[in-house]
Amino acid sequence: MNSTFRGIAYVSVWVVIWGTVASLMDWMLLTGEVYETGTTGQAITFIAYGAATAVLATRFAGRFLATDSSETPDQQ
Repeated sequence: MNSTFRGIAYVSVWVVIWGTVASLMDWMLLTGEVYETGTTGQAITFIAYGAATAVLATRFAGRFLATDSSETPDQQ
């Protein structure tokens, strides 16, 4: 698989994960009346989940973005 495509797909999957998890948590906090729509608490929720997702994506990047030995060009 092309390394550029693999990188774009990897980032895209993590953006979907971040959006899904942060939205579910936001919905729970809104339903529980912890904060209201458009407040600082809502922004903090999405920023915090974004930071956590960035850390996880960085930690797992080596495992998923490593090039296979069959993809590296022969150097002579």
